[in-house]
Amino acid sequence: MKAQVYIVELSGAWEARLTINSVVDKHYWLVGSYGHYGNLNGKLADSGWMMKEELPLGDACRVVELWGMASKRRSGNEQGSRLTYAGDKSLLRAVKQLLACSEEVRREAAQVGGTTNNRWWQRGGPRDMETSRESLLPLGEMWVTQGHETRGGSVSEDYLASQLPGEARLNREGTGDKQFDRGREVLGLEELAGWALLAADVMQGRALLRSEAHALLLRAAGPGAAAGWSGVLQLAALLGRVRLSGSVAAGAGGRSDALRRRRRERRCQRCGSGEALLHRTACAACGRECAYCTACIGMGRSRECELLATGHRSLQLESRPPVLQTSVEQRLAKWGLSPAQTAAAATALSFVEKQAPNPMQTSWDEAAPARDYLLWAVTGAGKTEMIFPLVESVLLRGGRALIATPRRDVVIELDPRIRKAFPDASVVTLYGGSEQRWESGDITLATTHQLLRFYRCFDLVIVDELDAFPFVGDKILHYAADKSCAPGAARLLLSATPPSELQRAARRGKLQHARVPVRYHRHPLPVPKLYQTPTVLQMLQQQKLTVKLQAAMLGSLKRGAQLFVFVQKIAQTEPMAAMLRNRLQHSFVEATSSQDAERTDKVRRFRSREIRVLVTTTILERGVTIPKSDVYILDADGALFDEASLVQMAGRAGRSADDPFGQVYFCSRERNRAQLSAVRHIQTMNRMARKQGFLLPTSKGGSAK
Repeated sequence: MKAQVYIVELSGAWEARLTINSVVDKHYWLVGSYGHYGNLNGKLADSGWMMKEELPLGDACRVVELWGMASKRRSGNEQGSRLTYAGDKSLLRAVKQLLACSEEVRREAAQVGGTTNNRWWQRGGPRDMETSRESLLPLGEMWVTQGHETRGGSVSEDYLASQLPGEARLNREGTGDKQFDRGREVLGLEELAGWALLAADVMQGRALLRSEAHALLLRAAGPGAAAGWSGVLQLAALLGRVRLSGSVAAGAGGRSDALRRRRRERRCQRCGSGEALLHRTACAACGRECAYCTACIGMGRSRECELLATGHRSLQLESRPPVLQTSVEQRLAKWGLSPAQTAAAATALSFVEKQAPNPMQTSWDEAAPARDYLLWAVTGAGKTEMIFPLVESVLLRGGRALIATPRRDVVIELDPRIRKAFPDASVVTLYGGSEQRWESGDITLATTHQLLRFYRCFDLVIVDELDAFPFVGDKILHYAADKSCAPGAARLLLSATPPSELQRAARRGKLQHARVPVRYHRHPLPVPKLYQTPTVLQMLQQQKLTVKLQAAMLGSLKRGAQLFVFVQKIAQTEPMAAMLRNRLQHSFVEATSSQDAERTDKVRRFRSREIRVLVTTTILERGVTIPKSDVYILDADGALFDEASLVQMAGRAGRSADDPFGQVYFCSRERNRAQLSAVRHIQTMNRMARKQGFLLPTSKGGSAK
């Protein structure tokens, strides 16, 4: 995609802009009438000059950025990209600076690209940078409003007209340019203004590629607005409600070249990835080698000449009921939480409401970072119920809440629970293939990948299972979670096994947090038993289980429990299931994994007790609750099972109040550090729960054997 760059004179100062629809910009600055919408601009420009040549979108953005940097250096302040030139040569100097910025961008593109970019640069330039009117002005198109007055030696209209053949004078009623006037009629300016304001509303807090913005406009305003999408988005950008940029653009810093000049390195504006994850290919859209991001290509191709439309969040939201003037205790009581849940929710609620930005206010501190809070709660503690008071608080203040989790299955499972808890709120559920993809709501449930399409949108961001794949260790998803937060918003991090750096920060007092060491039913966590067994490979080769392991499994089935049997390799699931059918003399044994097309159906059948034994991998280590279940982890000393995964798998047992003492077995040839650390983790939580008085008086903790 290409764009044009221009400068416009407002109250004697010049500003640089870019446009993807020049007709809209001309009308906005020089006519400004939109029927009953009035003059959306508020004031008209004195004059303007637009480069005739279209530039790749990313380069056009960079030209405007360089103009702003040069203006700050010249004026010695940080007030933005406005520049004042005095005297009759004001226009010529401003045009010269704009062309100089354009040439700098061309050189930068030639440095980072290959032979295609060098040929493109030679074909387009370098420009003749003489200051004569004959060499500069024919490269662009001049606009002048009728009645332009000479101010303190400023260039006059007659002077400009004499130097610009074919220049079209504009007045408040019409342009005098038949082609431009016909464009006005075709566009339907009043209708365009309505669409632009609607686009600004539906784009709030979104960061969308061109095709995505088109789809959103099509759903929100119909085919008319979608057909004229460039004019609609351009007018919304002129109103300051939407920002248009290349989705891959030059960032600050970079390596030094041979001449010790700092090279501007590109960065994906959607996912934050740098040069290492960018790839360049010849592009038919912009005519040169164009960089695209390989890191987020699954969400649509982000490239230098691709448009990224970012909607600014409106500070004046619709009227909502005020926060209830009741105590924290009264607000928490309605949710029926246990003592441990209540204590944690109270401190988290205090954190969320302390110094929280009011969505109804008229200004925000754009530089304010998100405020992090860790809710460290054991598996089965009822984390979802603990976040209900926090979500309610944000909704009552007129804000938006986001609940994000790495896995689609968990998002789908949360949907009915959130809708039941908040029947009067609009709930949007987003994942790959979601039918609500372009909807907005009071509460948004989303997989963490979907956060790439949001920008400073939510007043409360809750990241559940932050230690789970694929969120853990993925810088792109962390970047997406960061930019989805409104300035100063609270971000709640939920986990039973937080990453070690978060645990250290919490212990050192650098991260505010609350620990919930007990489940909602107030019984201790089942402590794993350590069994010495052959490897899974040896069991399959010999087609038998150890006497002790087989007896334990038969005992679990006899007491009516369902069995999770975890193995390390997908290839071992089906053979192990076949062997267990034979050794346990039980037909209701199945296997599943991430590569199983019937996984969803098998999990459903497991929940309904049609399947009694399910052999699986860590794909089911979290997010699945079976009321009466025992857990067997085979090859527990394997490299794929660390402390966190062992604790999570063990957490499948004992989750129900009807069966709080489920059994957990770590089966391996050797005891390793991960197993012992997992046992200590569970025992520590039980001791903490007992010390704080959260366990029922009759409850007793188990011990490892």
